[in-house]
Formats: sequence, C-alpha cells, structure tokens
Amino acid sequence: MQKKTSATSRRAFRPTTRARLLAAALFVGTATVSATFLTPALAQGFSFSNVQVEGNDRVDTATILNFAGIRRGEEVSAGGLNDAYQRIVNSGLFETVELVPQGSTLVIRVTEYPIVNIINFEGNKRLKDENLAEIVQSQSRRIYSPSQAEADAAAIAEAYRVSGRIAATVDPKIIRRSENRVDLVFEITEGKVVEIERLSFSGNRAFSDRRLRQVLETKQAGFLRTLVQRDTFVAERLDLDKQLLTDFYQSRGYVDFQILDATAEVSRERDATFVTFTLREGLPFRIGKVTTVSEVEGVDAAEFEAVQKNSSGRIYSPSIVDNNIARMENLALRKGLNFIRVEPRITRDERNQIIDIEFAIVRGQRIFVERIDIEGNATTLDQVIRRQFRSVEGDPFNPREIRQSAERIRALGFFSDAQVDAQPGSGPDQVVVNVDVEEQPTGSLSFGLSYSVSNGTGFNIGFSETNFLGRGQRLSLSLNAGTDNQNSSFGFTEPAFLGRDVSFSVGGYYRTSDNQNAFYDTRNIGLTTASVSRSASNRGWS
Repeated sequence: MQKKTSATSRRAFRPTTRARLLAAALFVGTATVSATFLTPALAQGFSFSNVQVEGNDRVDTATILNFAGIRRGEEVSAGGLNDAYQRIVNSGLFETVELVPQGSTLVIRVTEYPIVNIINFEGNKRLKDENLAEIVQSQSRRIYSPSQAEADAAAIAEAYRVSGRIAATVDPKIIRRSENRVDLVFEITEGKVVEIERLSFSGNRAFSDRRLRQVLETKQAGFLRTLVQRDTFVAERLDLDKQLLTDFYQSRGYVDFQILDATAEVSRERDATFVTFTLREGLPFRIGKVTTVSEVEGVDAAEFEAVQKNSSGRIYSPSIVDNNIARMENLALRKGLNFIRVEPRITRDERNQIIDIEFAIVRGQRIFVERIDIEGNATTLDQVIRRQFRSVEGDPFNPREIRQSAERIRALGFFSDAQVDAQPGSGPDQVVVNVDVEEQPTGSLSFGLSYSVSNGTGFNIGFSETNFLGRGQRLSLSLNAGTDNQNSSFGFTEPAFLGRDVSFSVGGYYRTSDNQNAFYDTRNIGLTTASVSRSASNRGWS
C-alpha cells in the first residue's frame, strides 16, 4: 500500500546542454522551471515547428495542446514555456508533466492520473460504509484526484467531529493496480467519544450552576454517560445553549443579561471536554406603568388596550410584550385596519428597577406580498406549506403574520428545519417571502411478537405516516393477532377538508375473539368520523 502525498512529484522540461552551461555560469543552485528559462542565453526565446505529445492515453492530444497554448512557428520565451507547463499541471489531469525542447520540436511528456478502481473504508465502526460513501466526492471509475481525496478525508473527519469524536483521524492511501488503476482506501482511526466532563458557569449569582445546567441542551457526563448522548461535545450545540440561557434570564427580568464568552477546552488526552460559560447577569426588572396611545386618526387606543393582559407589577419578559403586541395587531386585522403596527416604547427606571411600557399604534409602510417562494420540499406538496399562511400574494405584508406562519410550518413536524424570511421584491412596495425547509422522516413501521400461557403466541404490525403522499394527511394501520383474539384498525385524517380550514378524520376497526373458556364468541365492526374546525367544534358519529 502506497501512501498518497499532498503534492505530486512533477518534473520540469529539460533545457539544452548550452542552456545548462550558461545557467550554471550565471546562477547558483537554480532548480525550478521558471529559473532555468530566465537565463540570458534563453531570453531570445524558442520557435518550434512541431509540438509532440507523449504518454497520454485518455486525454486527447488536442486538449493538452490547448492547455499548453503553444502554436507551431510562434516564438516562445522561457517564461512562456513555464506558463505552458503550469497550465498543463493545473488542469489536474496529470501526475507528472515534462517539457523537453529537442531542436525545433517541443516534446510534452505526461503521466495521467490513474482511474479509481474501488473505494474502501477501513477502521470505521461507528459510521457505516454506506454513510461514509455519501460523504465522499471521489467516485469509482473516475480519475483519481489527490486534492479531492484530501477533501474527502477532511469531510469524514468532520462527520466524526460532529458525532463527538474530535480525535478521529482519516488518512487517504492508494494501492496501485494494473492498467493505471488504483484502489482508494481511507484509513480511519475513530478515537473515543469526547464527553463533557465538566459544565460550569462564571459570573452567575442569581442562579446556581446546577439550575443553569438544567436549561442547556448540552448535558454534563454522569453515571448514565453510556446512555445519555447529549453529554457528547458538539461545538454547534453551544449556539443553541447560548440562546437558551439568554431566554432563561430575559424571561426572569434580566434585560441586560450577556454571555461574555463560551469556551471549550479539550483535555491533553483528547477524551474529555471542559465547557465554561462566562455570564453577566445584570439586575432584574419589573413592569411598571403600561399605557397605550394611538397615532393613527380614527383608531381608538382604548379598544386596543382592552385586549391586553394586565401585566403591571410582573417580572419583565420580552414574551409578555410580544404577546400583547400580537393581540393588538390581530385586533387590527379583524377590524380591517391594514398597515397598522404596534411599537413598544420602553422607559427604564434604573434606581427602582422598573420598566414602563408605552404601546404606540402607528401606521406602517404600505408593503404588499409579491409572491411566496418555497424550496427544499422534495416530498411535501407546496399547498401543504402555503395553507399555513394567512396571507397570499397581493395581501398587505404583516411581519408578525409571517413569523406566525413560520411557527405553524415548524409545528407540522414534517421538517427538521424551516426558515421563513422576507426579501425586497421587484418594487419598493413589494416583498418576496422565501420559505426554505429541510424534510425529515415522517413514517414508522413496527413489528412485535408476544407469548402468554393463557393467550398463546401473538404478533402485531403497525404502520403510521403523518405526511401521507406529501399531502399532510395522516394514515395509520395496525394488526394484532393471537391464538384467540384478532384486532385490526385504520385511521385517516385530512387536515384541509375540501380546501377549508377543517380537519376531517375517518377510522374503523374489526375485532374478533374465540375464547374456548367462554360460551360465546365476539365480532365487532366499527366506523368513526370526526371533523374539527378552527372554532374547535367537534362532531362525530359511530
């Protein structure tokens, strides 16, 4: 097995005897191609009546000549020959390149990169071959590229790092085969999972380390470290932990809370991590006086104040302000008042640790929704996502409604990630709402076996899908069978029956029993239906 090096050995073209003598007389130790051709003797240049290519098998001669860019009979300087050499090398098709002037003929000798025969992974246990094959970009029956192999090795190491094995190393190697073929082997040393040995905080006075650890998604390794996966160190998870800490403090009135630093130190053996959050808590504030004013003619502030939840005296939290704004803006929509916005104006009393809030009803910009673009949904139909929006193309743009639509899309459970944002449209009064989703599995299939002395052997099969055919429909099937009893059922739910905001469900079951200890057998068949509208009214029959 031959280890692949990061740089491929390449030989420059060989100058004539006269050129070597002159170069030796004028320069000491010149070894590079460009230095060789910058000697005064060769400054006059070359002129080749013929350019000959040798060593190429798969790459066409015309392609190599095109890379070189040297025409017959054209005078070429030493720098021009060096440029031609670099262009051929940078094509990434050749392992070695050599330019040899022979009188009026320029010979270009190349050695092509081999073809990848097979790709193997060795030493991997935690990540399967099929998972690693999806990561690498090198492919069988394609030209071998050292730079691509190095990039693939880095991608594999990154996959291990995300899973908590930051000590993993990946070494790409090649095994030479006949007919200019190689086997590409990634030798993997997985290393141990790097657990968080200690999760500590600095600067916290109001809450203990133990209380703050309960807030974080990341956990500290303990007695159940073999079962708990969240004690594995993942750098990207720190961003979520920072947000969770910020939400925790701000919901308790600490409006000036800051995370000054979040560091993760790895032990010398690279088998443990020590994470420290440096905090600045600030002081807790309570809500003081709450007022509502209207700066829009014809809009009564008292009506909007009536829908607020009384919050004076409570611990200040941004969610309280947001909820009151949502209530008032929803009232404006129900009253048909477009482009109405509610701005919270905060006044702080540092001495008494009180925040006074003034809700100002103002007229916002006249902006309309130009269109809604949806991307990333390979299975889910566009209509399933679009019906989560209360706004359509041409409606007034309401930022709060767009945020609520994003929350409804995430609540579907069909996507591992859903991002909704607004960007400028074709005009100053137009916006384009972009929806970018990442789908996740939504179905499950289960099998089971059971045995008891009284009922004998039984089995069960279950299937459920929450996004059936990408239509957002729910389908469930189950079958339980034993020696004396059988039970089968199905259920189907259409979340938008007849295109309306009404959910319609239908289900059925079939049950039989044949108990030898009883004087009768049973057989039950049932059918149920139900419909639910936005008003939460339920109707059904069975």
